[in-house]
Amino acid sequence: MTASVRWQVADLLSLFEKPFNDLLFEAHQVHRAHHDPNAVQVSTLLSIKTGACPEDCSYCSQSARYDTGLERERLLPLDEVEQAALKAQKAGASRFCMGAAWRNPTDRQLEKVIEMVRVVKDIGMEACLTLGMLTPEQARRLKEAGLDYYNHNIDTSPEFYNQVITTRTIEDRLNTLEHVRNAGINVCSGGILGMGESREDRASFLATLANLPTPPESVPLNMLVRIPGTPMANLPAFDPIEFIRTVAVARISMPKSHVRLSAGREGMDEATQAWCFFAGANSIFYGDKLLTTNNTETHADNALFAKLGIYPLIPEGCQTPTQSPTKQKASLADAD
Repeated sequence: MTASVRWQVADLLSLFEKPFNDLLFEAHQVHRAHHDPNAVQVSTLLSIKTGACPEDCSYCSQSARYDTGLERERLLPLDEVEQAALKAQKAGASRFCMGAAWRNPTDRQLEKVIEMVRVVKDIGMEACLTLGMLTPEQARRLKEAGLDYYNHNIDTSPEFYNQVITTRTIEDRLNTLEHVRNAGINVCSGGILGMGESREDRASFLATLANLPTPPESVPLNMLVRIPGTPMANLPAFDPIEFIRTVAVARISMPKSHVRLSAGREGMDEATQAWCFFAGANSIFYGDKLLTTNNTETHADNALFAKLGIYPLIPEGCQTPTQSPTKQKASLADAD
C-alpha cells in the first residue's frame, strides 16, 4: 500500500479476518521494517485540569453530565507540573503529556499551558498536550512555544461516533488535527476499543487515521475502562485477542507511526501485552495514572520490559538519567 493509495475499509476488514498467526506475522514484518522491534517509546500523562468537562463522551469520568464521584480541580500550579515532569524523566519517560478537561481552551488558558510546555522542554523532554479543540492561531502559538505533539483522538469510526458523543462531531476533531498538522506539530490521534463498536467500525476507525494526508506520528489505542456512573459502565469486557488484532492492523496500515498501548493496559496480563508488542505496538504510557484512570504500576512495566528484552526509545535531543539503551534497560529492570 503506497502513500498514493487510500486504504478501503474492506482492505482493513480483510486483514482483521486473517488467521491470527498470519496477521501477526505480517504485522511484525512491517514493524521490523520500520522500527527497532525491541525499542518502546515511553510517555507519562498528567491531568493538569481535572473534571467539569461540558462534553458528553459516554466513556469519560470527567464529563460534568455524569456522576462518577470525580472532584473538579483547577489548573495545576506550574511548579507541580515541573516536579511531575522531573519525576517522570527520572523514571525513564522521554515524553511528558499534559491533559486538561476542556472542550476548547480560551486564549488566557492557553497562555498558562504554554508556560508548562516551556518548562517541560527546558528539562529536556518532549512535550505533548491534549486540551480539546484548537483554532489555527492557537495551534501556531503552541508550535512557537516548542510543543512536539498534540493529542486529539477521533475515538471511533465516523459511523459509530454519534453513539458515543453528541456534543461535537468527528469533523470537529478532524479539523483540529488539520490545524495541528498545518502548524507543524506532530499529530497524536487514536481511539477507544470496546465501546460496543463492530469489527467493521474498528476497520473504519483505522482507515480514517491511515487516510489522513499524513498519518498520525502517534496512534494511542485504548481499551475501554468501564467507569461507574458513565453510560458505558456496564459494557462487556473487550476480547484481548481482538485488541491484539487491532494493534496488528494499525501497524500494517500505518507502518511508520508509533502505536501506543494506552488506557486499559492495567487490565491486560503480560502475555497480552507481549503479543501487542510483537504485533507492532511500540509506545506506552508509563506511570500509575492516566488522567483519572489507573495505569500499570511502574515496577510491573520494568519487570515486563526486562523479561522481553525491551528498552525505552530515547528520541534525539531528549535527556534521560541514562543515555545508553543497554544501561537504560538494566536501570529499568532494577528500578522499583
